[in-house]
Amino acid sequence: MTLDTKEIISVSDANKNFSKATRIADKTGKAVILKGNRPKYLLLDIETNPRLILSDDELIAISATRIFKNHRAAFEELAK
Repeated sequence: MTLDTKEIISVSDANKNFSKATRIADKTGKAVILKGNRPKYLLLDIETNPRLILSDDELIAISATRIFKNHRAAFEELAK
């Protein structure tokens, strides 16, 4: 995903002033919320982005991450 500096807001700024994040999303179609100086959250304007379309690879990555988080202890045991 390519980021435009006009779309970026820190998580602390978004927490203090959520309306600022929504104004960014209204203006650009999305607001990218940074946590620890890395993109972490995406706020979408659903009028300009009616649905989120993910590639098969992205869907697999999301599923794999979710499975790993839910079953981390089992994976660590298997890795021994």
